[in-house]
Amino acid sequence: MQPALVLGIMSGTSLDGVDYALCEIRPGRIRLRELWSARFPRPLQRRLHDAAGGASKSWELAQLHHDLGRFYATQAQPRVKQSRVELVGLHGQTIFHQPRRPAPATFQLGEPAYLADTLRVPVVSNFRAADVAAGGQGAPLATMFHQLVFGQRGLHVCVNNLGGISNVTSIDLRRGAEPEMLAFDTGPANVLLDLAASHFSQGKLACDRNGAWAARGRLHEGLLREWLRHPFFRSRPPKSTGRELFGEPFFQTTLAQARRARLTKFDVLTTFTALTARSLALNYRLHLPAPPERVVLAGGGAANPTLRRMITEELLLLDSKTRVQTSDELGWPMQSIEPAAFALLAWRRWKNRPGNLPETTGATRAALLGQISSP
Repeated sequence: MQPALVLGIMSGTSLDGVDYALCEIRPGRIRLRELWSARFPRPLQRRLHDAAGGASKSWELAQLHHDLGRFYATQAQPRVKQSRVELVGLHGQTIFHQPRRPAPATFQLGEPAYLADTLRVPVVSNFRAADVAAGGQGAPLATMFHQLVFGQRGLHVCVNNLGGISNVTSIDLRRGAEPEMLAFDTGPANVLLDLAASHFSQGKLACDRNGAWAARGRLHEGLLREWLRHPFFRSRPPKSTGRELFGEPFFQTTLAQARRARLTKFDVLTTFTALTARSLALNYRLHLPAPPERVVLAGGGAANPTLRRMITEELLLLDSKTRVQTSDELGWPMQSIEPAAFALLAWRRWKNRPGNLPETTGATRAALLGQISSP
């Protein structure tokens, strides 16, 4: 069977830009052909921040929905013009995600019609809504991709994506042919680090590159312990979160506490970085059936050596035999995982195959994820 050529597009809660992954997909196999990224222009990024923070009016959201759709298309067209792309999976930009009952809601911006019109192929988008309608959290949805690419017979492997939010997929293949799966968000990853870097640099820095500021600071254990009391960390899966819990309001509250404690900007970054690492390990201890033998780190945060070191130290406290790697070391660039996962989900939708794992999202049934826009 000839593989299908599918383009996956992902822009996450960090609001820094878009990742594109061109993938060859056939049953039981996915291969990355090309990967590229496009940073949001500053004006567009500011508008997305406003929308995610609830500061946009309805007409502004409508305009942004179309402007973002055009941006996705213009950044895709030059790279795929010569290839025979058959299908696109567009995650879109989440600006609201509140999966709690009785009135759950999730919303992703980015009108798919512009991609369909520009590339002249079908586009699958709005993946999360069908899972929410079926009683699920609408997240995490990269679990099938993680299982396909990183699952290993005889091992308990965790794939941990470090985007704006941290999410883990536990793939336990120690006991049988079928994996025992568990997946959920663990809390903040880069979102607080990026907000702090932007705040302390007066907007000149979008992130703490290579964890340089965090590496210079001192950890404030008292504040860290207080922040770890947030009920999300101890709530049982299935669970998911976003900027609603760990975005600007949480940042402003914790920043005020840090000022009262006379922390320097380096101390703040150190303590936020430790919050990501320790909350991740806390979730593993409380919610996984056993410590994993291997942890694969992916996403932008996996490129931060300070964060990577802290996560490794925390996980080794759980089990000294745990091996921590990056997805790069296993042949998948850190930024490729999420867009490739949505390429796979688009392919599954096109083939009328369910895209969610109800045991990980909390849905009552397996569902066809995504809506199709034809050219």
